Amino acid sequence: MPAVVVYLGPSLSVHEAEEILPSADYLPPVKRGDLGALSARNPDIVGIIDGVFFQDAAVGHREILSLLEAGVTVIGASSMGALRAVELLPFGMIGIGKVFCMYRDGIVISDDEVALICDPISHTPLSEALVNIRVTLDDAAEKGIFSSDDAGLILKTAQQIYYPERTYETILSRCRGELRSVSVDDALVWLQHNRIDQKRADAIEAITSIRDQFFSGT
Repeated sequence: MPAVVVYLGPSLSVHEAEEILPSADYLPPVKRGDLGALSARNPDIVGIIDGVFFQDAAVGHREILSLLEAGVTVIGASSMGALRAVELLPFGMIGIGKVFCMYRDGIVISDDEVALICDPISHTPLSEALVNIRVTLDDAAEKGIFSSDDAGLILKTAQQIYYPERTYETILSRCRGELRSVSVDDALVWLQHNRIDQKRADAIEAITSIRDQFFSGT
């Protein structure tokens, strides 16, 4: 059976991940130096989903390249994994999910799109990732919940807020008196109840892909 290590944090709980692939070894969000310590585990597959951004040094490209050169399959999705997968795609890292595709296709370019603040123990998200906001607003505009102009205004407002403070309440409070197709209160209620967690969806897709590709015959 292949040995799998997955770096996971706020994008998806370990409990939910274990329901998909119970045999993987789930570790906290990856940071600089973590991959170099994996030799004792001798993994066949490394999944990078979550990683630190600003509070510690991010996982380096050379660390991932060393794994790839050693024949380890490295898969990235959702957050830090999506970023590194785009950057290292020419070297064999595999990217999975919509967030990866958005970075690959230039729809988003900033690390800030996937950044959020979370509880350091439980990894529960305490702010909203900009990429989730972006996807949710696209959905709202497509469904006619509010206009494309209002969706653009909400997104622009979110971009101007420091990532730990990005919540729908904070964003919409700064849009009061500016929206034209919907009231701030109605927009807030809809967004809170219909938010799309794209990072979570991509994490599920990545872990499911590992299971289906590498464990279907075991």
